[in-house]
Amino acid sequence: QVQLVESGGGLVPPGESLTLSCASSGGTFRHSPMAWFRQAPGKEREFVAVSSRRGGTTYYTHSVKGRFIVSRDNGKDTLLLQMNSLKAEDTAVYYCAASGRTNILDSLLSSRSNYDYWGRGTQVTVSS
Repeated sequence: QVQLVESGGGLVPPGESLTLSCASSGGTFRHSPMAWFRQAPGKEREFVAVSSRRGGTTYYTHSVKGRFIVSRDNGKDTLLLQMNSLKAEDTAVYYCAASGRTNILDSLLSSRSNYDYWGRGTQVTVSS
């Protein structure tokens, strides 16, 4: 049974950094996309960043470009999200997602419907 488990969330003041980790078990996603989404209170779950199969290509939502870095450790089946210069508007529950497919078009990687497995999320709160 596939499981994704996020860790690394917490409370930090604006301008600080956090690194989230997503460990997978019960399956390998080295050849398929893995992504981060987030959901703030009262809002829809939104795309944050994705690492394409084998981590060859990465994409980010506009609001985090230049501040967040997504990477993966294929040897450990782990997805990472380094978050720098955090802002109050980054406050949300962050979810790790993985797709069971290897042939998703790059233009569709930000769509929730293309991900088959989800973690339970980790809370990130940015506040002074």
